[in-house]
Amino acid sequence: MDTRSSSPEAATPSRRRFLKAGGLLSAAALAPGLTTGLAQAATVRPRATAGDIVMADAIDLSGWIRRRQVSCHEVMTAFLDHIDRINPKVNAIVSLQERDGLLKQADERDRQLRAGQYLGWMHGLPQAPKDLAATAGIVTTSGSPIFRNYVPKQDAIIVERVRRAGAILVGKTNTPEFGLGSHTYNTVFGTTGNAYDPSRCAGGSSGGAAVALATRMLPVADGSDMMGSLRNPGAYNNVFGFRPSQGRVPFGPSSEVFYQQLGYEGPMARTVTDLALLLSVQAGFDARMPLSIDQDPRSFATRLKRDFKGARIGWLGDFNGYLPMEAGVMDLCREALKGFEVIGCQVEEARPDYAMEQLWQTWLTLRHFLIAGLASGLYADPAKRALMKPEAIWEIENGLRISGADVYQASVQRSKWYEALRKLFQRYDYLVLPTAQVFPFDSVIHWPTEIAGRSMDTYHRWMEVVVGGTLSGLPVINVPAGFNAAGLPMGLQVMGPAQADLAVLQLAHAYEQATRWVQKRLPALIA
Repeated sequence: MDTRSSSPEAATPSRRRFLKAGGLLSAAALAPGLTTGLAQAATVRPRATAGDIVMADAIDLSGWIRRRQVSCHEVMTAFLDHIDRINPKVNAIVSLQERDGLLKQADERDRQLRAGQYLGWMHGLPQAPKDLAATAGIVTTSGSPIFRNYVPKQDAIIVERVRRAGAILVGKTNTPEFGLGSHTYNTVFGTTGNAYDPSRCAGGSSGGAAVALATRMLPVADGSDMMGSLRNPGAYNNVFGFRPSQGRVPFGPSSEVFYQQLGYEGPMARTVTDLALLLSVQAGFDARMPLSIDQDPRSFATRLKRDFKGARIGWLGDFNGYLPMEAGVMDLCREALKGFEVIGCQVEEARPDYAMEQLWQTWLTLRHFLIAGLASGLYADPAKRALMKPEAIWEIENGLRISGADVYQASVQRSKWYEALRKLFQRYDYLVLPTAQVFPFDSVIHWPTEIAGRSMDTYHRWMEVVVGGTLSGLPVINVPAGFNAAGLPMGLQVMGPAQADLAVLQLAHAYEQATRWVQKRLPALIA
């Protein structure tokens, strides 16, 4: 495996000249009134190559489009050519749309720019929503053969918002069936390979999104997270994945708007700045979703730089030995904590006053309850049930046996967990723990059945480390933590207090500047 230190700016001399001339987007995409001089000056700058385009950070690429240094047609062509080269090796993007139609949409974006119609910072950027998110006019399978030919008539809210901001949908990103499990494979499209070793698991359920990001087939990506599905694939592919505060990104439209509070959507990106910009599009109140947060999402499209001298971080680790960890995970994550110390943080051991085994039982009850509610109608049809994977059937059957009193008591326990964390946040500004308990494993294995000699009693027990973040409803981001001796990535979860999404992003940004893992280690497929 190629372990060379590499960065996008080192790719070619022409790219170095172009990046130096173009600079960061800064106000260019966010304050159109400031861009007139930039657009005029762009005429003397060198043109970007296709390699420049696909390797660029989203904030830079957006600025180049806004200043018309590159056309939307050129951007679309570069990405589609790159997808043609890379995607067959990893199988991250599915339901890829016809090239001619996509180029026509890109041409329309160029016409809009010439007419002074700028839709937003995603104007002309290619996007591929996760295959759980409804996309009007594009097949949405949810990774299930039951929905192999299902074409929604309405977009999911996050899809509505990126389209409105100017994005062009090139296809979808692969996901496990119904998003169940942290390993991206299904019988419709097959398995998605890890960006750093395609024979390994890509994580999930946003595995396709993370791999497409890491291999530069998308500038930014969306995902969803019930059991670490933004965090785990972020860790496994050396990118950032953010599970925002409960209600930050409206999850719908949906026939049920009050109880679906375990899984919701959020952004993924190769830089925290890009991630925050995508969140500024995804977030914000929607009257169809009454529990969505009514705060101005533009607050995320601001400078993230902040002083962290003296900030207090509580290291949760493996919860004092409760969680089994593959050899090397804890050592790598402890080493990665130095990235927080470099920026001035104080890190110390922390332990919540809560029985972690109780948290797992709480998780099982609430997850069974929700999945049974969502999919029991499919289960009731014998023909459709025959097409469902065993793990989905197991979840539904357990859910059908749960009583209302069981669900209420699980919610009480979830509330006690939130209170235990709230007390920790009276002492610490942030909490940190590993993102996964094992490194990316052989992709032919459905799920690890043992960790460090301890048997895993369910298909998802090996990802128990993410359950605390999910049940808390608090903002949690995966940040890259480096690589083991075999060149396989790992990550750290950074959790903040209730609705402190911006503060979590600011810490992640400072850590990113100190560590630069995304830039240091490119996937061998593109290095």
